[in-house]
Amino acid sequence: MVMTPDGATAGAAPPPSPPVLDGTVDEDASALAGQAEHGERILARLPAPVDRDVEQRNLAAAVFDSCRQTREQFMRRHADAVYDALTDGRTRRIRLTELVFAAARRFPGLVPDQGQMDEESARVQDHKEGREIDQGIFFRGILRSPTSGAHLTDTMLMASPRALALADRYHRDGRVDLGPVLLERRAAAGHLTVRNPHCLNAEDNALIDAMETAVDLVLLDEQTRVGVLRGDVMTHPRYAGRRVFSAGINLSDLRDGRISFVEFLMRRELTYLSKIFRGLLLPPAEATFAVPSLQKPWVAAVDSFAIGGGMQLLLVFDRVIAADDAFFSLPAAQEGIVPGAGNLRLGRLTGSRLARRVILSGKKILATDPESALICDEVVAEDALDDAVEAAVQELDNPAVIANRAMLALAEEPSDQFRVYMAEFAFTQACRLYGEDVIGKVERSWSRSAARSRPPS
Repeated sequence: MVMTPDGATAGAAPPPSPPVLDGTVDEDASALAGQAEHGERILARLPAPVDRDVEQRNLAAAVFDSCRQTREQFMRRHADAVYDALTDGRTRRIRLTELVFAAARRFPGLVPDQGQMDEESARVQDHKEGREIDQGIFFRGILRSPTSGAHLTDTMLMASPRALALADRYHRDGRVDLGPVLLERRAAAGHLTVRNPHCLNAEDNALIDAMETAVDLVLLDEQTRVGVLRGDVMTHPRYAGRRVFSAGINLSDLRDGRISFVEFLMRRELTYLSKIFRGLLLPPAEATFAVPSLQKPWVAAVDSFAIGGGMQLLLVFDRVIAADDAFFSLPAAQEGIVPGAGNLRLGRLTGSRLARRVILSGKKILATDPESALICDEVVAEDALDDAVEAAVQELDNPAVIANRAMLALAEEPSDQFRVYMAEFAFTQACRLYGEDVIGKVERSWSRSAARSRPPS
């Protein structure tokens, strides 16, 4: 390949065809590493993604496509061998981020390494290489496997290190300030108050971490028998003095490249949403034949709106109570990304036709609409929400509720069904993050928001 002085390609040949993988895991890993190394040499001679011309962008895309074809083939052939190598034959429980970087060290070229991801993290979304797509290929391969995938999903159902470090404090004080989430024990209930007022309680990386920690603490605490989630009072001019449940994903952070595929999009589905729905899995040393996991009922109190990820949350709660001026929406088609496990769960509650109108066409459901009965259990005046939540807590504080909600979860969404869904979600969502339509929509949304916040001249 010949490069012009400004870094452009001159008569550059396309990347070599992917190698045929037909050997052992180590032999095929060596072939993959060789191809990936060759591809990285080509990419290193190109300008940064934002500065590439059409020819250079096409060359970079060809490099990634060729390497990704090999990565996909490698994971189809060797997912269990890869996972066993990383977890010492499934004797170690390794969480998502540690797992994917361990894979980068053990199998060079399979997924981006720490340095490559640090470079990506410093760029806005439109200026990235899109290396998270390679992480999506990796997790799709692992989760497709009934053996490795089940081990990973079980791992993510266990208590997080941060929660374990805070468990004694919450048990003693009945209160933990996690920044974006305040957790307080009030009688039998653990109340999670979401406090991201600058963005109307939109979800970002820090909120995902705080939410998993808070959910874990509720499930670990013997004095807490019911979990309650509600949004805090806002300072945003449009909703000042009012509570808001959730505005969904933080589109400004997505535009700026601060939404992590692994630590946000994969983690939220495999950790706290799953723990609310399925309970917290105990390690073998603490589990018994009678109590393999810790389950508790959950109540959601919806003020103002539950948009996107906020509406997704409601699909795993046992009781949803909404203010009569609230609304629900899952604007996946408008944002261009996949609404988590909403595609798996919404149709169970609403039926397929309504689920399609909500997800594919952006239908908004008002709390006062007849269809809202398929999303929430009770609609009350805003000033009656506190009393309605307390009544729900008292009703759900019952050992029989715990047993029956576990059986409902088993009937509604078997673990293998969720695992298979998440395998395809991993790859599809990673690709969607870098879709031209998504980038364009996020950029336009950010520009409108910036214009609204700009002081008049």
